[in-house]
Amino acid sequence: MKYIVAGIVIACCGAVVLGAAAQRTEKPVLHGQEWVAITGKPLAATAGALVFAKGGNAVDAACAMLGAVCTMYDVLSWGGETQALIYNPKTGKVIGLNALGVAPTGATAEFYRSKGYAFPPEHGPLSAVTPGTPGGLLTMLAEFGTMSLAEVLGPALRLAEGYPMDKETSDRIEKDKAKIKDWPYSKAVLLPRLGEEREAPRPGEVFRQPDLLATLNKMVEAEREALAAGRDRRAAIYAAYDRFYKGDIAREFVRGSKEQGGLITLDDLAAWKVRLEEPVMTAYKGIEVYKLTCWVQGPVMLQALNMLETIDLKSLGHNSAAYIHTLYQVMNLAFADRDFYYGDPYFPPQEPIAGLLSKAYARDRAKLIRPDRNDDAVKPGDPYPYEGKTNPFLGYLETWLGWGRGEAAALGPAEAAEVEEAFRRGTTSIQAADKEGWVVSVTPSGGWVPCVIAGRTGVGMSQRAQSFVLDERQNPFNVIAPGKRPRATLTPGLALKDGRPYLSFAVQGGDTQDQNLLQFFLNMVEFGMSVQEACEAPNINSYQMHDSFADHKIFPGKLDVNVKVQAEVRDRLKAMGYVLSVKKYTSGPINAIFFDRAHGTFWGGSSNYGEDYGIAW
Repeated sequence: MKYIVAGIVIACCGAVVLGAAAQRTEKPVLHGQEWVAITGKPLAATAGALVFAKGGNAVDAACAMLGAVCTMYDVLSWGGETQALIYNPKTGKVIGLNALGVAPTGATAEFYRSKGYAFPPEHGPLSAVTPGTPGGLLTMLAEFGTMSLAEVLGPALRLAEGYPMDKETSDRIEKDKAKIKDWPYSKAVLLPRLGEEREAPRPGEVFRQPDLLATLNKMVEAEREALAAGRDRRAAIYAAYDRFYKGDIAREFVRGSKEQGGLITLDDLAAWKVRLEEPVMTAYKGIEVYKLTCWVQGPVMLQALNMLETIDLKSLGHNSAAYIHTLYQVMNLAFADRDFYYGDPYFPPQEPIAGLLSKAYARDRAKLIRPDRNDDAVKPGDPYPYEGKTNPFLGYLETWLGWGRGEAAALGPAEAAEVEEAFRRGTTSIQAADKEGWVVSVTPSGGWVPCVIAGRTGVGMSQRAQSFVLDERQNPFNVIAPGKRPRATLTPGLALKDGRPYLSFAVQGGDTQDQNLLQFFLNMVEFGMSVQEACEAPNINSYQMHDSFADHKIFPGKLDVNVKVQAEVRDRLKAMGYVLSVKKYTSGPINAIFFDRAHGTFWGGSSNYGEDYGIAW
């Protein structure tokens, strides 16, 4: 592999190394000693700060921010899904929280094919899995928080009463109002100005959600009644959980879903449960990097790090043609494995995750990198021998390259923009840490605008079923079935150094998430950037993986580069077979916390575009 890298360097001589330490940032670093709260909306970051100010820990603050961003439709709502990594200072362990919903009763591949679908639909009630975020929030709070549900939902309740609408969400609602009008409860909530030229809430207008407010109050009421009956804090929070998934909230959710053509049943809600699980980990130059396992795309970053550990990245130079080419090729290999081998580990067949994360497998995969040009024929590998097994699906790989391939060079500007928007489909991220040592990294999503609101609950339903496939030849681990989780893109990150928190990091952006987080991590570890510099640094984005949404297309060679990448580097990349899109912002948006052990302080970083915002103390 070293000889391949040397060949790349020679072929791409003249590459520029970024002077990381000298880079100026558009936003300042957040310095804190007591706590840090960062998320996708300023009001939601304030919700976290309010809870910290009342004595809550990082889990309490993260739950408050989660409730706030769901209420504000920060590319998600209450019926979506929540994924988290939590560092518990009492045990020194990282815990994974799996609050991804499942396909409902009747959601079979045969059902969708009978309706003419190649994949589950992008929008509407048939794209819904069971809501996961309420259960995820309640479980985090009950198991690891210190406060009551009433306390942490206080900011969300105020926001549901009414908050001044931001322009980003207002514009999104207006853009998608034609779809929203198909669903009566969504129309009633999201389009308060029906018949006017602009029917969405206007920026600065107070946006009210009385049905959602009633739902949140019912959850708080269930907690209050349980406490009055003598139950402890944890049991009282789970009383709210039961009211959402088994009580009157569940009944109205199911009624409203079925009225609009959905499949979710009361049994589906009652049977679903949050899972606390052990995350997967790899060590990169002594740093332990933790991700959620293969029900999301998190292991992709670990696979990429295992391959990159065999390469002298510093010698290539940050964002040189050699560096960009190497990252792109490594990501091709890792994402090809994701597209074929990742799925719900609680359903058969069993994913070969041990083989995929084997260092030996990574070394052998890295040997496939072409030094001179992009390889548009990368296929999934065979990880089974690396865990002493035989691959039962090798036959599918013979024809695997034949599905979903788009022609990047043939895309016009409008088509390219549509493809890019689909691959970068957003969510939000939440980062919280406190002086006691609790750290929380969350990437919640689902129920984004345009969503179907389920009856009078005020709860927008998830659209995550579209991430399933219907044909097992495409991915035998991710075929839709009742009770099964789709393989999602959502992927928080957490890293330990010498057994203590080093970095907490997450990003929005669909299939670009682990691409951006990989580069963020390397920016800090290999190129010595500060956390804010690493959040803002120019990234690349690849489209040489199957889109996890809608039509699951793949565009080999399509590459986003930043305007700061020099013209001669772009020219070399074009000569190597890449089709470039040049953009002003390619860095995320990333939110992160660096733990300064030398001084006992936090450094917070937050994206320099969008509405992501952090507060520290």
